[in-house]
Amino acid sequence: MSGKVRVLTVTISDLRKRHADETGKRLDASLVAAGFTVVRHAVVADEPGFIRELCRSTATDNGADAIVLTGGTGITPRDQTFEALDSLFEKKISGFGEAFRRIAFEVMGPRAMYFRASAGIYNGCPIYSLPGNAQAVGIGLDQLIIPTLAHAVELAMGRETHTAGGSSLRPDRGSRPDVALGAKPEDSGEWPASPK
Repeated sequence: MSGKVRVLTVTISDLRKRHADETGKRLDASLVAAGFTVVRHAVVADEPGFIRELCRSTATDNGADAIVLTGGTGITPRDQTFEALDSLFEKKISGFGEAFRRIAFEVMGPRAMYFRASAGIYNGCPIYSLPGNAQAVGIGLDQLIIPTLAHAVELAMGRETHTAGGSSLRPDRGSRPDVALGAKPEDSGEWPASPK
C-alpha cells in the first residue's frame, strides 16, 4: 500500500528557505525511499492560521492521503504548531506523542520532554507533527511513521479495521475477539451462537 499513499510534507519555520531546508530534504528522502509518494513539500511560517489552513485544505481537497510536518513543536514563544493542529484535529492520536517522547528520551535524554510531537486525524487524513531537529525527525519517521503510515491511512479512511492474528476484532463480523487476542477456543468453552 505504501506506494499508493500520497504525502504532503511541510517545514514550519520563520527562517528556513527550501534550498537550505536539510530537515525537509531528509523527510522527503526517507518517505520516498520507503515507497511513499511525496506530492509536495512546503515551507511555511510558524503562524497557526497558515498551518491550519494548509492542513485543512489539503485534507478537504484530497491533495494528499497524509501530512507530515516538522518544526514549531518546541516551547519557545514562536512555537505554535502544536496549538494550531490541536484545534484542527477531529481525533487525536495521543499515543504518537507519548511513543515519540519515550523513544527520543532513550536517544537524546531529558530534553526530549520538550518535544511536543503530535498526531491526529482531520477529514480522514492522518497528520503528524515532528520537531524540527534532524535527529528527532529520523526517530519519528523511522520508528513510528514509516512502519505504520499505510495502516493509519486505511484506518482513517474507514477501509480497514484493527486486527490481531489476521482476524477482525469487531464482534459484529462474527470473529472471536478472545481468540484473536491469543486465547484458545477451549479456554472459553463453547463457541457462542451467532446473533440472528
